[in-house]
Amino acid sequence: MAVDILVAAYEKLCDHIILVSSDTDLLPAVKKAQEKGVSVEYIGFSHKPSLAMIANCAESRLLKKEDFLSFINQCN
Repeated sequence: MAVDILVAAYEKLCDHIILVSSDTDLLPAVKKAQEKGVSVEYIGFSHKPSLAMIANCAESRLLKKEDFLSFINQCN
């Protein structure tokens, strides 16, 4: 994933990345992408947020159980 983030930033493939991962090993790639002008948005889960990702990404959103209930109910 880090390679994909860097390729996207260096080859100017996008201007916004939505990252659904709390893996802080990705932070060096996130920081470099943002240095190259790519906005990185962190999507995490409210029961276990990554404070480091929140602090280092341009935007963040934490998903709650309620965000998934309508999808879960459709499957039943």
